[in-house]
Amino acid sequence: MSGPLAGLKVLDFSALLPGPFATLMLADMGADVLRVESPSRPDMVRMLPPIASDGNSAAHGYLNRSKRSIGIDMKSPAGLDVVKRLVAEYDIVVEQFRPGVMDRLGVGYDALKAINPKIIYVSITGYGQTGPYKDRAGHDMNYLAIAGVLGYNGRKASGPAPMAVQVADIAGGSCHAVIGLLAAVIHRQATGVGQHVDISMTDAAFSLHALTAPGALNGGEQPGLENTQLNGGSFYDCYETADARYFSVGGLEPQFFMQFCAAIGRPELAPLGMNMLQPEVVAQLKADIQIEMKKKTYAEWSAIFAALDSCTEPVLSFAESTEHPHVVARELLIDVPMPNGQTQRQLASPIKFSETKASYAYTGATLGEHTEAVMAAVGFSADEIKQAKSSGAVA
Repeated sequence: MSGPLAGLKVLDFSALLPGPFATLMLADMGADVLRVESPSRPDMVRMLPPIASDGNSAAHGYLNRSKRSIGIDMKSPAGLDVVKRLVAEYDIVVEQFRPGVMDRLGVGYDALKAINPKIIYVSITGYGQTGPYKDRAGHDMNYLAIAGVLGYNGRKASGPAPMAVQVADIAGGSCHAVIGLLAAVIHRQATGVGQHVDISMTDAAFSLHALTAPGALNGGEQPGLENTQLNGGSFYDCYETADARYFSVGGLEPQFFMQFCAAIGRPELAPLGMNMLQPEVVAQLKADIQIEMKKKTYAEWSAIFAALDSCTEPVLSFAESTEHPHVVARELLIDVPMPNGQTQRQLASPIKFSETKASYAYTGATLGEHTEAVMAAVGFSADEIKQAKSSGAVA
């Protein structure tokens, strides 16, 4: 594969979303990613509907595109031998088990470091490798709750609300894992030393309080439901149109809000846009904006705001967003080859390089599809491969 990460070889032991999304980014940028999967405990993502024409789920086809797959029973000595021989050839490991699981299997950081001292070993977990919650189960919403993010996401009238996308899993786990991994690669290039990278989705979600934490920690301005400039505590919000559609109004800067107020026929409201100290004034301003927005339809407002630079945009459904001219122009959707000769529509990599374009080789592989080829490449004989398959050590 081509790309800025061509030459990096990644063993991916992860499943579900955070780890696979991280290694998807690496694969899109040219890394050689090999998924190590259990033959007896398949990734639940493979089972998510809808099922594509190649028999795999569409989610699996996307999250695991351009990655090869080897099926290994890591509880068998022969399976562990395969992993250890692979580690000598690969230089990065990504895993997503609870702390201690990989150690008990015999493939923890210390064990693999003894085989390959330059190994970079990335562990993505909900709460990290240390601390009282390290062994606790959780999901995206739990991590956001513990990190304090969920506490000011929602409405006063109805309380905290789940996020529409997996913020802790992806913005926390996946993206920080890639950042940490690539930083460790640069460090290894300079020193020759690998390391263990501990990624906690809760830690990373906690770090996302970029604008609220400074005031809370140093000025006592604690964020709560609808009490910050960006979570409904100002006019920065969504407003309903006459036909029950919505527009996002985000013109926080005076020059943008002045345009917006003029467009809705209420220029006198513009000076109130900077008032965050009087909740009753904010509430009245929002009520006045809502009254005006309800006077026209979605189509009418679309025509008005398309001609302005006021930070006011329609709230699109996902289907509408895929057809938006900017999304189309940025080529954010691509067709990826499937084994049956057809293609699958997928999200493209959002990272644009001038010299090293992202590549999309194929949709997610069948479990163990590349087992024999991978084993042969690291020196297993035909007889050894046959014996490993017959014993169930690999699939």
